[in-house]
Amino acid sequence: LLFSADKVMAENVSGVILFHETLYQKASDGTPFVKVLQDKGIIPGIKVDKGVVELMGATGETTTQGLDGLSERCAQYKKDGAQFAKWRCVLKIGAVTPSYQSMIENANVLARYASICQLNGLVPIVEPEVLPDGEHDLERAQYVTEQVLAFQYKALADH
Repeated sequence: LLFSADKVMAENVSGVILFHETLYQKASDGTPFVKVLQDKGIIPGIKVDKGVVELMGATGETTTQGLDGLSERCAQYKKDGAQFAKWRCVLKIGAVTPSYQSMIENANVLARYASICQLNGLVPIVEPEVLPDGEHDLERAQYVTEQVLAFQYKALADH
């Protein structure tokens, strides 16, 4: 329904991130969702990560899985009409988190994902999500965000 809304949607939405299942769904008239979007001038994208998992050795911290087979999936998604991809890693602010291990691991996972996407013709959206939840103050949030971004930029440059 949303994808078949009038042209006002296309005037305000330039791209849509789809899940794997949605990329292959069809409108009620049988038209693939990707074609419905493309016909409206909306760029289809795809969420390619496989979810958050516990980061071993880092209590309560996580990383995101899905690098295995990513190149093949990206090649297929590109062939099937996706033009960009999204991957998210979540980092939590605490008194001692995110740890060095968490920042380096998540930055490298995101950088590797971005490299694989580019090799397959997809534009990567790199999302190191620093959660705002917690008891920290604005100063701590700023410090953590700056650290996470510094690790991310370095990893992207290295890959």
